Amino acid sequence: MNRACLVGRLTAKPELRYTSGNIPMTRFSLAVNRSFSNQQGQRETDFINILVWRKQAENVCNYLDKGSLVSVEGRIQTGSYDAQDGSKRYTFEVVADNISFLESKAQRERTQSNSRDDSVSPYDFEGTPSNNVSVENDPFADFGDSVSIDDNFLD
Repeated sequence: MNRACLVGRLTAKPELRYTSGNIPMTRFSLAVNRSFSNQQGQRETDFINILVWRKQAENVCNYLDKGSLVSVEGRIQTGSYDAQDGSKRYTFEVVADNISFLESKAQRERTQSNSRDDSVSPYDFEGTPSNNVSVENDPFADFGDSVSIDDNFLD
């Protein structure tokens, strides 16, 4: 099974492009914090390339900006090409099946103005707000106490 699930922040505003067949697409980089700290006690960040197609690509370009917090579900795709110097280069990206917007523009602006480092997510990997973000900025605050999913939904 080839499945990837990521939560992170966009490193730049995505640009909409079109293939020769007029299919909308965009590529962007997602900054994803690692779930553990290094020897200096700091969390390192991985930058994952994301590829998005069709209407979802249009939505990403219309509604997301640098610093937007999103979740991405998709599959990992690898490739290779020959560079000008004759060496073989390898590529790695996640082709998105689903992108969920995890905060509003107003929440993002508040988080970024309160945060000391824009590249760091305001939420740690245990799902609790980190010490530099108040609970008021929790994008899931109005979500409710419980979630029920009908078993037929998974079929």
